[in-house]
This record gives sequence, structure tokens and C-alpha cells, in this order.
Amino acid sequence: MSDIAPAWQPTVVVVGGGYGGIRVAKALDDAADVVLVEPKEAYLHNIAGLRALVDPVWLPRIHFPYDTLLTRGRVIRDRAVSVDSKHVVLASGEEIAADYIVLATGSSYPFPGKSDAVDIDATHEHYRTSHQALAAADRVLLLGAGPVGLELAGEIRDTWPDKRVTVADVGDDILSGPFKPELRAELRRQLDELGIELLLGSSLREAPPTEPGTAGTFTVTTEAGEELTADLWYRCYGVTPVTGYLADDLAPARTARHLVEVTPELRVIGQDNVFAIGDITTVGPPMAVYAGEQAEFVAANIRALIAGEGELGVYEPMPPVIVVPLGSERGSGQVPGQDGVLDGPTVAHIKGRDLLIHYTEEVFGGGEK
Repeated sequence: MSDIAPAWQPTVVVVGGGYGGIRVAKALDDAADVVLVEPKEAYLHNIAGLRALVDPVWLPRIHFPYDTLLTRGRVIRDRAVSVDSKHVVLASGEEIAADYIVLATGSSYPFPGKSDAVDIDATHEHYRTSHQALAAADRVLLLGAGPVGLELAGEIRDTWPDKRVTVADVGDDILSGPFKPELRAELRRQLDELGIELLLGSSLREAPPTEPGTAGTFTVTTEAGEELTADLWYRCYGVTPVTGYLADDLAPARTARHLVEVTPELRVIGQDNVFAIGDITTVGPPMAVYAGEQAEFVAANIRALIAGEGELGVYEPMPPVIVVPLGSERGSGQVPGQDGVLDGPTVAHIKGRDLLIHYTEEVFGGGEK
């Protein structure tokens, strides 16, 4: 491929530099004038954030500078405050005209599932401070038995085998969603082997009196009347789509749950040149693997539009897929096309040992300017 760019290329503004945003920007870097808008100093590989919490040695590994992502395009460190079908207005006041826009702002989630700090130093300080509190705690309460709650429980026991860890959830079982009963059964079996207590089917009468991730012994009571005493707790639920910037002609596509309705081509409803991917859309669960798949799909459709091709691809979500490590060597999961569920060694090989950092290294490794 020639390194000489055409005299004119359409401008594609990608709003959000998370898991999906970096991939769609990278995929279009040679075909358009790509502008990636992201307020954070560096990309944070959230998938490894739980490991960094229990072992801060991992902290330098989970950040990737945006300046190595693109060869021709540029990254603007700023926050989009208003986006319509033709323009992206930034908090600084700058306005970017766009031929195509990809909304990839993802979601917020309680720490340590995600961090909302925009600077590397502040992010690291948050992890280290919480690590110190966690290291000193004998009893840890995790509210939420989804992937984050289960993975965090596994990380804690992997690092501190003597800590008492309780995972509580209002649901009657772990890991809600379209997953195999055998997966839940295998994860429950491994959690039991690890000595992790599950308390399911009852909510707390009131929230713990301390802030999540901060030291302070407390006792709470479930609606069923069971008392729980812990020295520290984390909230492991609460995905909130980030879509408050939608303006004018895009705002009607936002649902009551703050998601963005999209067409089968992943265009925002009512729009020809605006696409949306990842956690903010009404298709697929809020998981990194789906955001990455949608990023590649949308990049292909924008390439088709740039080339003047009339017919775009229709997105077909992949079947349910999930890989849940419980520490570096345990866990389970299910993947399309495979009978049964994944065992611990397979999960360790796929995800548990390096938490997919090598995939992110590949994305950032080829764009040095």
C-alpha cells in the first residue's frame, strides 16, 4: 500500500477512544482523515484493571499512549459536548466538521471495573490507594455477581487466599444473561473451591455506610435477615451509557435508557452518515468483544460509502460469548461453535494470564509516527 495519501479524503470523527473507538479509527486510518476525540491522556485497558488493583505492578501495562495509534489521523484530547449529524463540538469550544461520525463513547461503570480519571497519574493513584485498603481488609463484600464481581472475587482470592470474600446479588443465580446453565454451574463449583461465599436472591436493606473501595468495618443486613460484616466493599454493577452529548437531529435516537437506536447497518436511526457502536447501542450486550466486532463492521461500511458502493452490510450479532477468569489459572466461559464450556487451563491461555493485553499491544503497535 502506498504511503502517499490522496489530496482529499473525507473526514471521519470518532467520538470516544475506548475498545471500539480505537479499532474503528485504526481501521479507517488509511482511507479517511480520521479524528479521534477522547478526553483521557492514554487508553486504559479496563479488562486488566482488576488485576492491577490486586497487583499494582500491572499498572504500567494497562495504559497505552494514543499517539502511537494512528499513522495519518490525529487524536484530540478533549470531550465532545454536542454532536449532530455534521459537527462535533468540544468542551474547548473547537468545532469539527465531519463527513462521517462514529459514536463510540461507551459506558461508565463503578471503580475498579472502570476508572473515570482522565490522567494517568490520577488513575494510578486511585488504584494504589484502593489496593492498600484492600490489602489491609480481612473481609471483602462485592455487590454484584456479574462478570466484574466474579472476576474481582477470583483476583482477590488468587492474591490473598486467606481473605474472606462474599459476592452478593439480588438475582437468584450468578452471571445473568443468555449463557449456558453449565457455565454458571462450573463457575459456582470453582468459586466454592476457592472458598468464595455466594449470597444470592436478596437485596440489602440499606447500602454500606462507607464509600466503595475505602477501609471501614461495617455490618449490613439483607432483606432476608442475614447479617454481613466486611472491612471494605466494591459495587460491581451499574453500566451507564454515555450519550448525553447527542444534539439536534441525533437526540431523537436516544432511548429512555440513554441508549442509541441503530439500523441494521449500525447507522443511528434517521441518519445516513452517523454510526454508533459498543455499549451505547441497542444491539448486543455491553462487552468489549462486541464493541470490537462492531468497530470492524462499521469501518467496512464507511469504506463502502467512501468508495461509492450503494449497498452496506447488515450487522448480525455473534452468538453469546463470554470468558470469565477467576484469577490467572481458573475460570470458565462459552464461545460460539464449541460444545460445553471452557475449562480453567483454556481460560488461562485465552485471557487469564495476560488479560488480552497482547491484542491491545497489536492495535497500538503499528501506528507510530
